[in-house]
Amino acid sequence: MAASSNKRVCLASRPGANGIPTVENFRVEDCPMPEVEDGQILIKLLCLSVDPYMRCRMNIDTGTDYMSPWKLDDTIEGGGVGVVVKSRSAGYSKGEVIESFHLPWQLYAALDVQGFNCLIVNKVDVALVKKHWSLMLGLYGISGITSYLGIKEKGHVAPDGSQTFVVSAAAGSCGSLAGQIARLEGCTNVVGICGSEEKCTYITQELGFSHAINYKTEDVGERMRECCPRGVHVYFDNVGGAVSDAVIQQMTPDSHVILCGQISVYNTDVPYPPPIPAETEQVLTERNVTRDRFLVLNHVDKFPDAVQQLCAWYRKGEIKYKETVAEGLENAPFAFVSMMTGGNVGKQIVRVADL
Repeated sequence: MAASSNKRVCLASRPGANGIPTVENFRVEDCPMPEVEDGQILIKLLCLSVDPYMRCRMNIDTGTDYMSPWKLDDTIEGGGVGVVVKSRSAGYSKGEVIESFHLPWQLYAALDVQGFNCLIVNKVDVALVKKHWSLMLGLYGISGITSYLGIKEKGHVAPDGSQTFVVSAAAGSCGSLAGQIARLEGCTNVVGICGSEEKCTYITQELGFSHAINYKTEDVGERMRECCPRGVHVYFDNVGGAVSDAVIQQMTPDSHVILCGQISVYNTDVPYPPPIPAETEQVLTERNVTRDRFLVLNHVDKFPDAVQQLCAWYRKGEIKYKETVAEGLENAPFAFVSMMTGGNVGKQIVRVADL
């Protein structure tokens, strides 16, 4: 196979700690076909995941201790699904489909799967996804698992407890699932905060949310009081900033904030979790509201049970799952920039190749 048959996406420049990413920060280029050495597999990338946390990896300082920055001119990496096209590892065979959190944005790539520094690669259960490979990046991937375990571990949802659950970025990959899971777990009033009328309609008419608030056209605090007359018992926070301050003002004593993401500040140079206004901090303290950072990688032992439950709901039609799909590796930068500005409904996926 000729060298020009392979291509990759690399980091061409950094947007700056306070900058907004653009497609010019990325470069799509031809690259050689990799040689496959002992202990390696050659995979063809089938699909990749585009996620908000990746914005932090564009900075020299990611602001966290569990992920490293991308290096300039190196291949971007993230969650993906691929098929083994050649194996020099006893544990993998040609034709097997694999997934990993750390696949390069490259059509063909050689992966180290043996030895001390080997990549963590998992084989995909074909019966689980039925050739819908990107389910491993969304519903059965970090998005779905984070939504489920975030609620189970930090939400303190009481079955039939008549609780009010609020989620921001409610039409996104985590938010759209979190709202549905909260309802299935027993919350009777599920409120989603979105950035467009299309998204508000989607979560109420298709996903079964009780109410939707458009933060771009409505007063969030006023609408919160209308939609949550008994206050907020659980808040799944994906955005931070002014939206979250308005939600926290409506929280009841002994309620819970699940601190999942803070996309509103990912383009600003602040620590994570970011500082909050004194007025918001006072509410948290006076009402004994927990605001715990949730890192799903601390709960890897619970991943199989989470996937099993998500699968059961999905197959019964009790959870709906939606993707926004970009076609072709060359469109991965556009998909990332669009996702960072709210262009996706559900999970943002890039479909790279067919099996």
